[in-house]
Amino acid sequence: MKFFVDSADIDEIERLADMGLVDGVTTNPAIIAKTGKKIHQVLEDLCDIVSGPVSAQVISQDMDGMLREAGNLSKIAPNITIKVPLTEAGLRACTRLRERDVMVNVTLCFSTTQALLAAKAGATFVSPFVGRLDDYGHDGMKVIEQIITCFRNDPQIATEVLVSSVRNPNTMVKAAELGAHVATAAPEIYYKMIEHPLSEKGLAQFLKAWETAGQSI
Repeated sequence: MKFFVDSADIDEIERLADMGLVDGVTTNPAIIAKTGKKIHQVLEDLCDIVSGPVSAQVISQDMDGMLREAGNLSKIAPNITIKVPLTEAGLRACTRLRERDVMVNVTLCFSTTQALLAAKAGATFVSPFVGRLDDYGHDGMKVIEQIITCFRNDPQIATEVLVSSVRNPNTMVKAAELGAHVATAAPEIYYKMIEHPLSEKGLAQFLKAWETAGQSI
């Protein structure tokens, strides 16, 4: 499973990339706004760090506007992935962008039926929001499982399932168990995945034993 980082924090992404943990980046208008920088500059900086897909979301609600914005964003770097909402206009824009061989991430997916439509429209990625589904009493990972099963049953589907709205490390594990192609999470989720009290305890024991031995490397 590929790891994407859901952030536009350059320092954090560079730190994770140094550990070999970044296959791509996802952003949205709220994430970009937090940087206080112009969107084009933020995306240029991200694409300088990450060679994999970098999702950039359009703001327009009509297809023509989405295509116009997609054209501007695609000029930034070849690994820009245009992020469109799962709406009628978004699906229409997705179809036309894929005809131009532009990578598309269809976002704000909350059901298997929506995911199937995104795949039919040729989406490169479809992003089901697990955490938000859970917030409303649904089983987010059950939806992921159903989407993956449907995609596997149709060899013509090339769309990758991008598990989004990840709230904890267990979701990352479950996504990998189910065979999701990608999961995207905020930097803090990756740091939680690194940490374990037994790892810290073991390291302290090793260092104490080495100090007692009086050796050097």
